[in-house]
Amino acid sequence: MASWSEFAADEPRLADAIRLLMQQYGPGFGYLATVRADGGPRVHPVSPVITDEGLFCFVIDSPKRRDLERDGRYALHSFPPEESDDEAYVAGHARPVTDHARVARLAENFRAEPRADWRLFEFTVDVAMLARRDHVGVEAPGARQGGPAVQVWLDPRASDTSAAGQPAVPGRTGRRRAAHRAAA
Repeated sequence: MASWSEFAADEPRLADAIRLLMQQYGPGFGYLATVRADGGPRVHPVSPVITDEGLFCFVIDSPKRRDLERDGRYALHSFPPEESDDEAYVAGHARPVTDHARVARLAENFRAEPRADWRLFEFTVDVAMLARRDHVGVEAPGARQGGPAVQVWLDPRASDTSAAGQPAVPGRTGRRRAAHRAAA
């Protein structure tokens, strides 16, 4: 499980593009998917915090926080831009930040409401994806006419196989890489 900073060091251009989509409206904004107790998905709007230290989210007492405390798996998707259908996605595991100095510093820097019952989570990155769609009059590098250019990064330290023994991510190579491909 890579930290955001490890991912960004390995693929800085991809990390910067994802950060720009997540922070396109100023503070971070995206949709967080968590796993309910019954195994079903739950989706919530959130304000992720991306710094050189990592990818974080202040989560108030809510079903999403209970989901993350019970089962840290998450997926975070960017809010759609007004001028395109570009999208960013990261997934991995969330864990509570227990370093009080780090929590206090991030809370102060990002103006977390001190009277709210929130907990700070750091999100690791097992997979990161960026899809750039054709813009009017501009062809995205690596894209076929009308199709998106997709860039994917996989952390080799993440589980390579599912419970059924099948690859957890189709086409996984077992090493860090960014793959550029045109989607069908």
